[in-house]
Amino acid sequence: MKQSMMLIPTKKEAPSDAEALSHKMMIRAGYIYQVSAGVWSYLPLAYRVIRKVESIIRDEMAKAGAVEMMMPALLPADLWRESGRYETYGDNLFKLKDRRDRDFILGPTHEETFTSVIRDSIKSYKKLPLVVYQLQDKFRDEDRPRYGILRGKEFEMLDGYSFSANQAGLDKSYDLQAQAYRNIFDRIGINYKVILADSGTMGGKNSQEFSAPAKIGEDIIAYTDGGYAANIEKATSKFTGKQQTAEPAKLQKKPTPGAHSVDEAAESLGMDADQILKSMLFVARTGEDEEPVMVLMRGNDEVNEAKVTDALGCDDLELADEEVAVKYLGAHPGSLGPVGVGDNVKILADNYVKVLVNMACGANDDGHHYINANIDRDFRVDQFGDFRNVKEGEIAPDGHPLKFTPGIEIGHIFKLGTHYSAKLGAKVLDENGRQVDVIMGCYGIGVTRLLSAVAEQTADENGLVWPDSIAPFDVHVIPVNVKKDEQVKMANELDEALTDAGYEVLVDDRKERAGVKFADSDLIGIPIRVTVGKKAGDGIVEIKIRKTGKTIEVKQEEVVDTVKILLKQLADQNQN
Repeated sequence: MKQSMMLIPTKKEAPSDAEALSHKMMIRAGYIYQVSAGVWSYLPLAYRVIRKVESIIRDEMAKAGAVEMMMPALLPADLWRESGRYETYGDNLFKLKDRRDRDFILGPTHEETFTSVIRDSIKSYKKLPLVVYQLQDKFRDEDRPRYGILRGKEFEMLDGYSFSANQAGLDKSYDLQAQAYRNIFDRIGINYKVILADSGTMGGKNSQEFSAPAKIGEDIIAYTDGGYAANIEKATSKFTGKQQTAEPAKLQKKPTPGAHSVDEAAESLGMDADQILKSMLFVARTGEDEEPVMVLMRGNDEVNEAKVTDALGCDDLELADEEVAVKYLGAHPGSLGPVGVGDNVKILADNYVKVLVNMACGANDDGHHYINANIDRDFRVDQFGDFRNVKEGEIAPDGHPLKFTPGIEIGHIFKLGTHYSAKLGAKVLDENGRQVDVIMGCYGIGVTRLLSAVAEQTADENGLVWPDSIAPFDVHVIPVNVKKDEQVKMANELDEALTDAGYEVLVDDRKERAGVKFADSDLIGIPIRVTVGKKAGDGIVEIKIRKTGKTIEVKQEEVVDTVKILLKQLADQNQN
């Protein structure tokens, strides 16, 4: 391919609003173009990378027994009303009406649609298990699109679904998909961790996330050198609390004017922050029902909403606003506490609260706190549990200290169970002739965000550095001076020889200065660069490895074999 025929609008500077390295370099290298906030065009180079990612995905999914199909992006709202997600999914859902005033959505994911197809198509366990998937654009009305194509309103995703008549079928499909995902990410050449994860709005209880460590990652991975890894929402650590032995003192109410935070209350009362209860009021929703829930923490701990949601078994958990706090407790956030709270508010407390004696807490009276509050004597706790975020350095279940790193979610697999099939009526006759709900699994990969994740891990100050498996081209051939016939002739001969050997070649035939060509080549990030320069008359070219910057000189007739060896070495490095 001649570079003069490609749309590659490289830039010397990145846009001022570009924060992430991947965003900056993909703009500068001419891979992406912003149409509007969170909406991007994938220019020819990016599109070639996407197609290579898709090819790897299709290959590994086929090996795992999954079959590709395609669903519509425009979905009837009634289907989502059946599952309950039309109301609970949130503001990220694109809602629209057709000319007959019927409600539709742009699909952010397709659990309901796939489930409805299986419901109407399969009636017997003999047709199961079945795994189907698609590669399709999804639409989510992100409030803050950021980091280029990492978080946008439209993006390509693999979403796959398994359907089984029993748990054994689900387990087998899940394990096959888990291995397929490892194979996909290994072949792409991205560094990733497989972590315990929260299912969020997807439903189901068992899930694993594939996360790529990166500075701009919006998730926190808690991991150890012993192999433990979990999303911060699911991470646990060994309980190290010790029962306090002080005698319970008399409950007293103290004025704490202007103390709205734990630290402010601690300073006002002259107490340690961890002896003060952080009392947070939430509203838990399940279907159309809602319930106020107070969660108690030590002052310096943070509430883990995912753990609370799991403990309650609710669909949605939302921090109560001031109006709700006043309605149920008679005070504003910052002055809330469990003393005197009625049975209409459920109270959960973290395990570390159980060992405390003579705690301070909000008095449900603005500007006042209690001191010497004790469990059972002064307030009740309906349920204890692990409801806190772990902290770096704590001991993980495997006995090793926890470390934290930001990560980008690139894949997620779920054991959904009957979460959707029961609601949508997807049933089959089992081997005993009984109707049973189909048991589902769900499997997703962020295809376009993979480009950002790879770029975050591999790009340098000069541009992108693509792994050989997904690079837009294998080799970049650059004749330094296109006015020199011998350079042009050799470049064309190399193009033909490399193409005949099965490599994809980009030839920079532009009438540009050598410095411009080299700078653009580094920006584009093709693994191997072959420079045809002053020694062309002697039949010698320079080969540069983009990843390492190492250069070697070889004879023209040795180029194909040398490229073969270098690309094999790069592939082996990516696998390791």
